[in-house]
Amino acid sequence: MTPTAPATLEERITRSLVGAAVGDALGGPVEGYSPEQIAERHGGRVHGIVGPWNGDDWRTARPIAPYHKGDGHVTDDTLMTHALVRVYAKVRDHLDAYAVADHLVPDLMTTPRWIPELEAEALPLHRIFLAEKWLVTRIHYGHVDPREAGTGNIVNCGAAMYMAPVGLVNAANPAGAYTEALDIAGAHQSSYGREAAGVFAAAVAAACTPGATPDSVIEACLSLSKDGTRAAIETVCDTASRYSDFESALVPLRQAVAPYDTVGPDYRTPSLGARRPSRIHSIEELPVALAMLLISGGDYRHAVLGSVNYGRDCDSIATMSGALAGALGSETPPDWAKTVAESSRLDLQAPATTLTEVTREIFTRDTARRRTHETAYAELS
Repeated sequence: MTPTAPATLEERITRSLVGAAVGDALGGPVEGYSPEQIAERHGGRVHGIVGPWNGDDWRTARPIAPYHKGDGHVTDDTLMTHALVRVYAKVRDHLDAYAVADHLVPDLMTTPRWIPELEAEALPLHRIFLAEKWLVTRIHYGHVDPREAGTGNIVNCGAAMYMAPVGLVNAANPAGAYTEALDIAGAHQSSYGREAAGVFAAAVAAACTPGATPDSVIEACLSLSKDGTRAAIETVCDTASRYSDFESALVPLRQAVAPYDTVGPDYRTPSLGARRPSRIHSIEELPVALAMLLISGGDYRHAVLGSVNYGRDCDSIATMSGALAGALGSETPPDWAKTVAESSRLDLQAPATTLTEVTREIFTRDTARRRTHETAYAELS
């Protein structure tokens, strides 16, 4: 048998961004529910794209009306990810919080796009949740310094969920991805929400390294992450290392992450301490996504289906695990990608093509900057 060639940069970027979007679409219709509720509703575990939780009554059903979650529709995770790719396409260099203020915020506010869950063309601002609307409120209306705009927002996965492009632009450079994502996320989040954004970007960058494995991705995360985020990743991934299938791991993973999660056991009725700044807590989504990557051995289908059936904020968990598996080189099932692209009216390949071009341009600039520094340092020495 001829050995499979390692995935190229373009293939990893494509598989990561497509994988993130498809994971998002699979998780959307069961978001907010428990594994038991999901199994009862669907007669067992979810194994692919499913329809809305409330069927044809999705327009009026609570608590998620009026969004058409399901049938292959992506959610705000993908809308924000693609928006960040568009910022890279404009700046064509590394980003910071000012790039968010100068480009991402206007994009959300001024350019109507097809919003799958609304089944209409609308401003992305009309679809994103309050934690993401915070960007517009603080930066556009409040004129806050972009580097500090995230302070005061609820602490959640809102910034982390769309940081895959940062990891891909910094492919094979986890430390660079971590630093860049922390700067970008300063406009959106604080505390462990901002930390998670940095660590997730680092994880994607680490996954792009030739020869990377789920274990090496987690090692990179542990080498960079701080405080509760690091503790949560270490504890949850240690638990995950004892399992090779997601079914038996669903309950143990939730038990492992529970001490670090502030939301509490009932996802739809958060605790009084939910989403407040802390140095000892972590968002739930990132450690669980890394755990699913480990359990699956990096296989896209296994990692994403485990994330989806975990429930709770499973669209974001599956977005992250899908991006990570794709960056490792695992391909999204073509039938899933085709359905999501058609149902969401999205070209899932185009953002990847754009980001690949930009990534190469940035690397060329980085190389020139590094050589200039080396020359200057040599003269100093």
